[in-house]
This record gives sequence, C-alpha cells and structure tokens, in this order.
Amino acid sequence: MKPLNIITRTLFFGILTFQFAVAAAQGVSNADLKNNESIRPFKVNIPNADLKDLRQRIMTTKWPEKETVADQSQGAKLAKMQDLVRYWGNTYSWRKAEARLNAYPQFITKIDGVDIHFIHVRSKVPNAMPLILSHGWPGSVFEFLKVIDPLTNPVAHGGKAEDAFDVIIPSLPGFGFSGKPAETGWDPDRIGKAWGVLMNRLGYKHYVAQGGDWGAGIVNAMALQAPAGLLGIHSNLPATLPGDVGMALAAGGPAPAGLSTQERTVFDDLAKFFKEGNFAYLVTMTSRPQAVGYGLTDSPAGLAAWMLLHPGFANWSYGADPKQSPTKDEVLDDISLYWLTNTAATSARIYWENRGRQLISAVSQKTDQISLPVAITVFPEDVYKAPETWARRAYRNLSYFHEVEKGGHFAAWEQPQLFTEELRAAFKPLRSSL
Repeated sequence: MKPLNIITRTLFFGILTFQFAVAAAQGVSNADLKNNESIRPFKVNIPNADLKDLRQRIMTTKWPEKETVADQSQGAKLAKMQDLVRYWGNTYSWRKAEARLNAYPQFITKIDGVDIHFIHVRSKVPNAMPLILSHGWPGSVFEFLKVIDPLTNPVAHGGKAEDAFDVIIPSLPGFGFSGKPAETGWDPDRIGKAWGVLMNRLGYKHYVAQGGDWGAGIVNAMALQAPAGLLGIHSNLPATLPGDVGMALAAGGPAPAGLSTQERTVFDDLAKFFKEGNFAYLVTMTSRPQAVGYGLTDSPAGLAAWMLLHPGFANWSYGADPKQSPTKDEVLDDISLYWLTNTAATSARIYWENRGRQLISAVSQKTDQISLPVAITVFPEDVYKAPETWARRAYRNLSYFHEVEKGGHFAAWEQPQLFTEELRAAFKPLRSSL
C-alpha cells in the first residue's frame, strides 16, 4: 500500500478531524446521539453581539398607526408598547436576568433526540418530594423562579420542613435553551413521556407533576401514561369542560340545558371571550406557526406585541403598578428569552402539534381514563375558571380542589406564595408514598 501523498493526507485527516469536532460539539458519537443519557451542567451566556443586535433592532422599530379604540380590543395599545419597547432598548438589562437564571443549577440532557434544558434544585431537607413544573406559551422557566426557594426551603417561607420539594423545571422542546425539534410529533403526549424519562434519569423513584397552560396538557398526558413513579398531578388549567358544553361553544350556540348558575356563568364568559376574538393568536399558531414566525423572528417589537396578545396579560399594567407581579423587567426577561434563543417559531409549533385537541376539554384530554390522583386550583382571574362540578365529572380521582381568592393565568409568577401553599396542600396526602 502506497503512503498517502500530502494532499490526500490533508483531506483525509481534515474530514476525520471535522467528524470528531462535530461529535465533540454534540457531546456524543453520531450513533449514540439519540440515546445519550449524560447530564451536562449548563450556564446561560448570551454573546454581547446578540444583545447589541437586539438593541439596534429595538431602536429602529417601525411603528404602526395608533389604534382607533380606547381599549385593548385591537391589541396592545401603541403608547404602552412604545413605552415598553423604549425601556427595553434603553434601560432593561438582560445580564440581570441571566444572573437570576445562573443562580440556580442548570443542566442539559438529550431525550428522544432533543436536548432538554432544565433547572434542578434539591432541597436540603431529606426525603423532599420531587416536583416537576411545566410552563406553557408565552411562558418559560422564568415563571417559576420565585417559587423555587419557597418550595425547596419551606421553613424560611412560612412552611414546615415536611413541606419540602426538590424542584425540576424543564424548558419545553422548542422553547428557551432546550433543543429545537427537527421533526413533527412533539405534542404534549411526547413531552410528557420525555418528562418521565427525565425524572427517571435523575434517579427519582417517586415524584409529582404540576402544570398550567401547555404544562397542564403535559401533566394531563403524564397522568394518562402513568409512568412508574408518578404519584399524582396538579393543574391550574384543568381539562374539565364537558363535551356538550364544548360543542355548544364551538358552534356558537346557546348553553346546554341543565347548567347550574355557576356553570352558566362560566359558559357565558367563555362564549363572550370567543366572540371577542381573544383566541385569535391560538387559531393562527395552530394553523400556520411558520408564517407567524417570520415577523416575530425579525422584529422585537412585533414579538412583544404578539406575546402580549395572550389573555394572561389582559390585566397587566405594563409596569405602571409597582406592586404587580410580573414586573416590567420580568415580562421583558421572558420576551427577551424568546428573542435571544430564536424560538418564536419553534415554540409556536406546539399549537400546530396539538391541533384538534383542546386543552380544557375533558373529552379531548381523555380525563375519564386517568386513575392517578388529580389536584386542581382555580385562580379567579384566569380565562377558564373550572367549576368543581365539572372537575368531579372529568376526573374520577379528584384528590384536591380549591378556588383561591386572587391570581390569574400565570399563577406562580403572579402569586408565588399562594401558588406554593397550594402545592403544599395539594400534594400533602401523597407524601406518605415517599
């Protein structure tokens, strides 16, 4: 065999070096990519160039004409948006948000071929209950930062040592610092299975799960799947809407006969909400998430205005009320995360993946097949305030139901102490299983 000439050697070793570099960057060989179970430490460190680009885009925003109504029925009002975006470009600091994230242990692990980013904080209390928290859209792991310390260190926050949780907060696939799926099929069912793998990989024999918004759909899927170790779930957006009520709403028809006063109020509120177009963002992302993504990926102001369409922000004061949570900076933390990770389009796809299934529908979510304990907290400022009668019809093992006095869609963000107390109460009966 003749020795390789210089050009051949250069090409050969260049290709070999490239292959090794790719494998090293991915952390595993190509053959093991999908099933690699390593858990790698992670720190957020957005390049300065990306922050400079964001600021430049903010400063060159092209604004539309002022709305022609006095309320928010046409979308975020021009003056409020201009004030928010001006603050975003001139005063807001992403580095502070980055420091908040990096104050907690973060990790990346590959599940089903996709990198999953998660925060994992272990309580110092022995035998703390493991708890996985799932966000939705337009939320993120930022929603839960205020509840980490109260959950993991209850004695310092009005609780008892036996109330302690280990807290795991993953970023959904296509969101934040998690990987972006290159294939279809990443619906709440598949994400729920991934969460089961994650908890097993972390070594937990038993655990509980909580979610709101898409997170509610994920924990509902987990309860259906009943993976080994899952003791029960808690939801603040439960799938309790009866089939006949859902059909009447979809058809724009009258309420079904026989509803109680409370049930009729919930029906009327939902009917009004639909008729006023408040789910326009949902319809658009369910049908054409890629089309939505082009503008949201190109314009920070456009991304912010789109995210603020979500009804969870309906009563948000844009920072005018210093006591309101989330604050202006906290909302910009969340919006900036979507921008800096370029996840406007990939996060929107969860709507497309779940098309044909309604998050709050008992029929769509197959709640009659769930046997695990289900706990529900209803927050009064949320769009859907599930009546207890519907909750008991939907879930045959409803272990906890409570209507609290304040809070809305982003419960952990808005009312962290109340949210913490609800989880302590909801999961207390399951602690004997640890």
